[in-house]
Amino acid sequence: MSNNDIFRSLRYTFDINDFLMIEIFGLAGQEVDRPTVSNWLKKDDDEDFKPLYDKDLAAFLNGFIILKRGKKDGNDPVNEKSLSNNQVLRKLKIALSLIDEDMLKMLKAVNFRLSKHELSAFFRNPTQSQYRDCKDQVLRNFLKGLQVTYRPS
Repeated sequence: MSNNDIFRSLRYTFDINDFLMIEIFGLAGQEVDRPTVSNWLKKDDDEDFKPLYDKDLAAFLNGFIILKRGKKDGNDPVNEKSLSNNQVLRKLKIALSLIDEDMLKMLKAVNFRLSKHELSAFFRNPTQSQYRDCKDQVLRNFLKGLQVTYRPS
């Protein structure tokens, strides 16, 4: 699943306009302009399409956390240079103050079955034996579940 797909999905789900997107990046200490955001949102086959790199998606997700939860005391969050699906899932969980049951309910809403133990394996330390990589299918279904929950149509 590409970063641009995740970005487009979150924009649609939470009905975020370009100006709020720019503000969200600013909360994480990254300045972007409207044409850049617009090019990230374009379809992959559009000639103006620009790929959204991990560091940019990390900045957006960190800004989204600050928008939803408020600024944390101490140092500003560091925008990661690379992101895994596990990290994206964790950042969304934090931003939306979700507990495991909420996440499982969202997945169930799109007919995707996952046990609580399977879900918790995504949030473990990668060095732990119970750690599991979050595959694109899980993240895609979670984003669909967010859409069903936060933007029912």
